[in-house]
Formats: sequence, C-alpha cells, structure tokens
Amino acid sequence: MFFLTGCGSPVSKKANEQPNFLIILADDLGYSDIGSFGSEIPTPGIDSLAQNGVKFANFHVTATCSPTRSVLLTGVDNHLTGLGNMRIIMADNQFGQPGYEGELNDNVETLSTIMQRNGYSTYMSGKWHLGMQESNLPINRGFDKSFTLMETGADNWEKKPYLPHNKTVHYYENEDLAELPEAFYSSDFYTNTLIEYLGEHDRNKPFFAYLAFTAVHYPHQAPKALTESFIDTYRAGWDVIKSNRYRRLVELGLVPDNLEMLDLPLLEEWSSLSPLEQAYRAKQMAVYAAMLKRMDQNIERLLAYLKQNDMFDNTVIMFMSDNGADNNEIEKVFPTYIAENFHSDLERLGEQGSYTNYGPTWANVSMTPFSWYKGSSYEGGMRSPLIVHYPKLLQRGVTTQAYSYVSDITPTVLALAGLTEATDPSKVAIMGKSQLGVLTGKSDTIYQADEPVGYELAGSSALFKGDYKLMRNFPPFGDKQWRLFNIVVDPVERYDLSKTEPERFAEMLKDYQQYQAKVNMVEVNDDYHVIQQLQKNLARYKKDGTELH
Repeated sequence: MFFLTGCGSPVSKKANEQPNFLIILADDLGYSDIGSFGSEIPTPGIDSLAQNGVKFANFHVTATCSPTRSVLLTGVDNHLTGLGNMRIIMADNQFGQPGYEGELNDNVETLSTIMQRNGYSTYMSGKWHLGMQESNLPINRGFDKSFTLMETGADNWEKKPYLPHNKTVHYYENEDLAELPEAFYSSDFYTNTLIEYLGEHDRNKPFFAYLAFTAVHYPHQAPKALTESFIDTYRAGWDVIKSNRYRRLVELGLVPDNLEMLDLPLLEEWSSLSPLEQAYRAKQMAVYAAMLKRMDQNIERLLAYLKQNDMFDNTVIMFMSDNGADNNEIEKVFPTYIAENFHSDLERLGEQGSYTNYGPTWANVSMTPFSWYKGSSYEGGMRSPLIVHYPKLLQRGVTTQAYSYVSDITPTVLALAGLTEATDPSKVAIMGKSQLGVLTGKSDTIYQADEPVGYELAGSSALFKGDYKLMRNFPPFGDKQWRLFNIVVDPVERYDLSKTEPERFAEMLKDYQQYQAKVNMVEVNDDYHVIQQLQKNLARYKKDGTELH
C-alpha cells in the first residue's frame, strides 16, 4: 500500500467552500524575466499576484519541459512517471526500460484525476507534451475539457512544426484532433479557450484549471507593435540589462549582493558586435520580451475575467516556469530545415513566417544571476520563479527563501483542497511535501536540513540537502565531475566545496546513490553526449519514421 506523505496539515473544507485552483505554466521562462523578479519587461498581471502573494526565491524544477510537467501533475519523481529521460535524447540503454517510456505512465495518478474524482471540474488549455497515445490525452488523464498542443512546441502563428523530427503538429480538443482558427496566436487562443471553459463552468462545483503557455519557447514570435515597443530598450546591450536586473534582484531580496558571475562558453561581448549585429541581437531580445508581454496581457485578461465573475477571491493561483532559459540556436543545428520553412530577416523578425531565438548571451541575462541554462543541473537550468496567490488564507507580499521542488505543487494543492487522503493507494505515492506551512507563515522551511531531494536527466544530476547542492553535468554542460556548492551564499555555483568539506561531499554522494536506487534510475553510459544522442535518435527517426516528441 502507498500513502500520501509529506503533505502537512490539510485545510478542512466543506465541498461548497473548497477553493478553485489555477496553475499557470510558462515555457522556458528565465528566473529574472518578470518584473517582480527583477526584469525591465513590464508584467503587471503576474506582478499583481506577487504583490498579494508569496514569492519563492529558491524554487526548483527539472531542467527540461516534459519531465517537469510530469512531476508537476503527479508529485512524483520523473523516473517513476515515465519521463526518466525525454525520448528525443534517450540513451540507447534506456529505451524500453520501466520509467523511460518517454511519456506519462500508468503507475502514477495525475493531480487532475484526483481533483476530478473528488468533485472538481477540471480544465486544461495549452501545451501537454506528456504522450501522444490516446490513453495519455488530457481528457483521459483527469481533465473534463482540454485543448492541447501535444508536441514540445510549435509555431505560434499557425499549425506548423518548428523542428524536423515532427512531420506535423497535433492539437486535440478533448478526444478529437483539432484545427486552428485562421486568426491564431498561441497565448491569445489558449487563454480564450480557458475563459470559454470557465464561462461554461457549473458554479456549484469548484474548478481546477491548468494554463500551459508555449510562451516563451522558441520560435520567439510576437505581434509587431509589441516588439517595436522594446527595441530601444535592448539597444543598450546585454551587459547593461544584466547589471540592472541583478541590482533589482538584490533590492527585492531574492539573491545575495556582491556575487561574481561565471564566465561561460559562447557568451559574446556586446562591444565586439558590428552595428548590424547589435541591431539584430537587440531585435531578437525585443521579440522575446514582446512574447512574454503578450503572455502577461493574457494573464491580466484571465484575472479580470475571474474578478468580474466573482471567482477570483476563492481561487488559488500559482505561476511558474518549467525550466531555465534556453540557449539553443536551432538554426545552427538544423540550418537547412529552418531556411526552407522560415525567414529570419531583421525587418520581419517575430512576425508570422519568421523564426528566431535569442541565443546563449541573452539566455544568460534571463537567468541572472545564475549559471548555465535549460538542460543543465546548474541553477540556470533548474531555478524558476514561483508565485502562489491566495490572500484569503495565505501570506501577502512575502518572499520566502525556503527551498522547494516542483514535486511539492501537487501535495500543496491537495492540502489546500482538503484532499490529502484522496489519492489512489494503488499508484506510486506522492514524493513532494506541502508548502502550506511556509505559505501561511507557520514555518520557515519545507524540508528539514537532513532531507535530500534528488534529480537526474541525461546524466546531469543534482542532490539538494539543506543549503547545499551536489551536482554534476555531462557534456555539453560539464565534465561529468561531481562538485559541491552552498547555493544559499553561492547560488552562481562558483566555489566547489568538495575538497574543503569532504565529509559532507561523501555523505551527499551516498544520499544520491540511495536516490538512484529509490527511483530505479537507468544511468546513461559514460560516453553519453546529449547532442550526439540527439543526432543518433534523429537518424533513427528518419530511418523508421518514428516521430520523436
């Protein structure tokens, strides 16, 4: 028998008094990209939640999208949900192994299923990325109504793949394949759809809603007028923007003062660029900012709808990102495909038919002050902004430094709904812990100093314990060597403590080994390289026609 653990004290609720829930997930959003986390990009919708909610300065997710989504919706480690690795980068020895199905498996129960079974109406709009099988459609994983993009991403203006390993893009409304309207823009349409679902909602029941934007995943695309409003801002260059963000982060109490940033590979000096190159790079970041701004405008619309319909005050709202900022420049990996399917000229960048991302140096700005990016187990890959808003019960305008992990979201929702005893005992037990004590101000911590939390994907690994983090990264993010950091005083992970604190280092290595056994991890081979494996898997796709999602 499995039992729900670590949920804390549930909130006692009668059925008609239970809160609604709205989880808003951004895609590839950097830690410092929203105003309440230091950004120059105005995000008043998201920031209004921070102003009257709880901001988590030390919240972590997995370093890539689908594993995070699987943990978010189950409270279970990704090696047990079926996303031990993403199919597109799956190591040869992992294919076919339990926990490496490449999609959500049947051993875990989704949060939406639990809520649905206990009287909640459940709605989803946006990116799913948890499996293409009929059994894994959101409608069959606990959502009453859903409109979803099934793949990892897509063009934001039209039904069009953005990578060569997808033959087409699949959208589903409930159990049926769906087409897009002529006037489509992803953030607008996903928000409109959720508002439509809420407009049909039976007000005698509480609701659980999940809005999963594809903003700001590449291709970065946004309305022209919004892009143009940001161009002057980014002509200052990335050094100025990063410095300003860091100063604001310190002022907001989110990160320590006097941190020395790491010099990373691939970063460019703004002064080394020609005027034309500077103009192009500034426009790339302007498109990114506009895409984020449009997402925030839609969040504002949704919040206004909830207020106008007397649902806002009784809705717990959570906002987060699925991983760190993405440094990939896909046009360099698949130049022929991008050139044949998109244009990338400066004048029309971000508009329909265009392709752009913003590269490693702007991604480094997005993750200020942390090091590295999505895919790595550095803080730059795993630390996400998290805002939890429910002034009716929780603290208002507070920032917490308590460590928390994405597996904590499911038990927190269940605790707030009074459903901690409502899980299916035949499924894998929830592994996360409720944030309720921190959210209400009754506790300063979620995890005790001796409680480890493990992570691994594609060989890159981490183990968090108290203020410390054990970490290694496989190429291209690192040299496979284990290192130890105090991420409270050194969140940029500059000072390796493995030699100066050997006992702690050895103890945490042992903790990691126990974590490996607990989640039935299948380790990648020592010669594993994520880019080389990607190319190998794409060759497999071309040979047998298997789509890699």
